[in-house]
Amino acid sequence: MRQDCTAELAALTKLAREFSELYAERFGIARDPAWYLGKMSEELGEVTVAYLKSVGQGRGTASQRDLEGEVADLLGFVLVFADWQGIDAAAALRRKWGAYL
Repeated sequence: MRQDCTAELAALTKLAREFSELYAERFGIARDPAWYLGKMSEELGEVTVAYLKSVGQGRGTASQRDLEGEVADLLGFVLVFADWQGIDAAAALRRKWGAYL
């Protein structure tokens, strides 16, 4: 099971990296340190907005699918950031959270 999860996360990291490269190319974005940190912050804000809308605490409405999409964006950019920093996200999570199990 552990190797399956690691392989899946590696595949998702590859997908996120490829998407990020395409996104940057398409919109002429220089992916500098500020961009990596800014995108994670932006996506966290969008998760927050979608969640609050979905529970009736924000302006407008958001569906579960809207919230899922924003969580996917946040996860993708976290994986892109980790990859950029040379961090094995699966190993880091296992080391940090697994220590408590």
